[in-house]
Amino acid sequence: MLYHQMTDIGTRVYNHTFKLDPIVRSLLDTDIYKLLMLQTIWKENRHVPVTFSLINRTKSVKLAREIDIGELREQLDHARTLKLTRKEYIWLAGNTFYGKERLFSEEFLSWFREYSLPEYDIRIEDDQFVIDFSGDWVDVTLWEIPVLAIISELRSRAAMRDVGRFELDVLYARAKAKLWNKVIRLKALPDLKIADFGTRRRHGFLWQTWCAAAMKEGLGRSFIGTSNILIAMELDLDAIGTNAHELPMVQAALAHNDDELLVSPYKVLESWQRTYDGNLLIVLPDTFGTSSFLQHAPDWVAGWSGVRIDSKDPILGGEEMITWWKARGENPADKLLIFSDGLDVPTIERVYQQFSGRVRLSFGWGTRLTNDFIDCAPRKNDQLKPISLVCKVTSANGVPTVKLSDNINKATGPATEIERYRRVFGIDQIGESDVQV
Repeated sequence: MLYHQMTDIGTRVYNHTFKLDPIVRSLLDTDIYKLLMLQTIWKENRHVPVTFSLINRTKSVKLAREIDIGELREQLDHARTLKLTRKEYIWLAGNTFYGKERLFSEEFLSWFREYSLPEYDIRIEDDQFVIDFSGDWVDVTLWEIPVLAIISELRSRAAMRDVGRFELDVLYARAKAKLWNKVIRLKALPDLKIADFGTRRRHGFLWQTWCAAAMKEGLGRSFIGTSNILIAMELDLDAIGTNAHELPMVQAALAHNDDELLVSPYKVLESWQRTYDGNLLIVLPDTFGTSSFLQHAPDWVAGWSGVRIDSKDPILGGEEMITWWKARGENPADKLLIFSDGLDVPTIERVYQQFSGRVRLSFGWGTRLTNDFIDCAPRKNDQLKPISLVCKVTSANGVPTVKLSDNINKATGPATEIERYRRVFGIDQIGESDVQV
């Protein structure tokens, strides 16, 4: 049914109606890592008061000039009406994730069955949307993916509002051919493992679904799944993902002193192990700098299954991990390296050639999979270019949160707090590179 609906995307886009195509159509139209994190938040920190905020890192794009605030409110309000359906509940309860049955506890799913997204605050400043989501962490955290998907798709719809029917056909034909050429190149990499990580900044739900279906057909077993739970359910794919930066950011904000701050990333890992009984042991080390994380990490962290390299140069980050594992008596060939930051096909090929056969290797392909329409439009259309839009936790328990990352252009938080974190974690220099998506 879903595949039939998406085959002629041009027709669906041209005839968009709210009833037929709300941008977010299910609570499961989100990434699996959000639900995995939600369960551990629900178990251990559900009532911590937090605020999530929209951050447009592409400051040259004035979102409030491109998107009508009334349409944005309408889509956000619709997302608040969504609840878990009976079919979705059964699928979550009965599905196998990462080879483990009942990954989500009955108690958690019973709570989640009654869940809906909470209220939000929105205003316009300097032609940008200022959107905040405040409340208990367990209530607020799931807003991250829907708000990003909604704004991204509203930009796409605005870009195509005055585009004719046949011009739309040409646009999507070129985009499909462009993606298929990428698939052909990737198919040449033996034993490649790659997943769709493109929900947050996708062109649209229908397009992401088409991309996932195309990857499934074109790459076969090399395509290991999608981060999007709804698409995984509908296309019979594995839901792929583990955790993200918000867990260490909140834990750090809860620290009472600098000593507690320094060890806060490892408290997150301890909590994760308690929730998932030794499964899903993938480390995301760059929240406060990868090198600092590895320098201070307890020995037991080296025993985890793998690492996701995010904001660091992928070659430098991968080599650093291999050296660190070897120094701690671990065999890198047994470990998993996941690369996920701003990937395009040349980067995937370069990283594959560097690490294939030395470690277990996987890629999470995001915006350049699900929102690459550059040079596809018959007429120039800058609104079809993706932007770097994020929704980050900005305070916890009344304290500003901080993310340093390995790229200073991705750092978030007040300047004074960023300097404090750099002092505590012993970071003199942070790398700098352009953030495209």
